[in-house]
Amino acid sequence: MTETVTGETAPGIAPIPTTDPRVARAVDLVWREAELLDRRAYLAWEGLYAADGTYVVPIDPEIDEFDDVLNMIYDDARMRRMRVTRMTEGYAIAAVDAARTVRTVSRFVPETVSDTEVVIRSAQVLIAYKRGRHDIWAADLTHRIRLAADGPAGDTVVQKVVRLVDSESAVPAAGFLL
Repeated sequence: MTETVTGETAPGIAPIPTTDPRVARAVDLVWREAELLDRRAYLAWEGLYAADGTYVVPIDPEIDEFDDVLNMIYDDARMRRMRVTRMTEGYAIAAVDAARTVRTVSRFVPETVSDTEVVIRSAQVLIAYKRGRHDIWAADLTHRIRLAADGPAGDTVVQKVVRLVDSESAVPAAGFLL
């Protein structure tokens, strides 16, 4: 069994470097996810998630337990499948008139690293363009990545939490995934 390393910066504890190969695998997966979403490759995006994975956009920026509170989005595998179906079948107005998006994900900070899992925080700025108008979405992300024993191709997202900077304000409907 491999020891889990935590990245809390405290006296005497060195932060986990982003050059750690396990962290690099997690960063690659986060970037691949952003690329797939910007390309509207929703079926491939869905395939990045573990069967037990969740995708959460909480309203309260301070909570860490999402099961028993109101969230903007709380998708397990069944809900992700339904969301992807709506986005790909062309019947939902969000899919028919979807915004063009560009995501920038950066400021990666590893929280914990083991040979089987990486938890990494990052910042995302998403620009959406629709009907001559640009919208900006900013968020802190937390990804829990399960590392596959057979290499990076099998790595999956176990949890993605998108903490919008304006989550407690009126947030307009987003016809795309954050």
